[in-house]
Amino acid sequence: MGLFDFLKKKEPQQDNGSSKILLAMPMFKNNDAYELKKVTNHLENFWGVTVSDVNGDNGNAVFNINGEMVALAYMPVPIPWGDIKGTAQYAYNWLTAVEDLKDHTGHAIVSVMAGHKSSLERFKILSQVLCSILSTSNSVGIYQGGESLLLQKELYLKSVEDLQQDEIPVPIWIYIGLRKNENSNSGYTYGLTNFQKSEMELLNSKLDLEEIYGLLSNIVSYVIKNNVTFKNNETLGYTEDQKIKISLSKGQLVEGQTFKLQM
Repeated sequence: MGLFDFLKKKEPQQDNGSSKILLAMPMFKNNDAYELKKVTNHLENFWGVTVSDVNGDNGNAVFNINGEMVALAYMPVPIPWGDIKGTAQYAYNWLTAVEDLKDHTGHAIVSVMAGHKSSLERFKILSQVLCSILSTSNSVGIYQGGESLLLQKELYLKSVEDLQQDEIPVPIWIYIGLRKNENSNSGYTYGLTNFQKSEMELLNSKLDLEEIYGLLSNIVSYVIKNNVTFKNNETLGYTEDQKIKISLSKGQLVEGQTFKLQM
């Protein structure tokens, strides 16, 4: 039995995604900013989405993408440095973030308002808008404080192919934390609650950090794409001879109840 064979039997869970506004902040240097018309044109011509009911200007605007409302606002001030510095210490995919962002001059607030589509569909819309901003401006990266993500422009744009192929761009949606201990390693997710899922932890494992990242990333992708919800004390097959027990308990590296993967 393969890693995800046990998931094929699961009933899809309902998820209308309507309970939370999605937020992200593109950052700019040298007083640069996005241009609304360039962004909406890129959305229509590159992504092939329908942009309608556009109101506003480069400072503040709202529009609809396939029926979901999106709001853009430009702020001619940096994101508070304490937020940037605090998140940058965990941004292992952007090691030069502190240096690169110390003199940023402004940021935009991109919001996908509470709507009727699933969380998956609404996150796709958020990423399409962000990719269009990055592709048509000199933005240097994205800050998503709600997910503890600080993402360099080049890394974010690498997700375009995944989005086009309906794959899950895990690195830009979910933070996978890694901890190296004296005799073991641990990993955890941060951001799965946006998809109405409990976070996951793999604690005190003999796997190396790269293996932990790969395992968590694969499971996260499958869970989001197929809207799978684990149950306490389930097992999943990682190989024909190995089972991973899944248990629900108080989080050790993440707040709240988390699913522990025991291996």
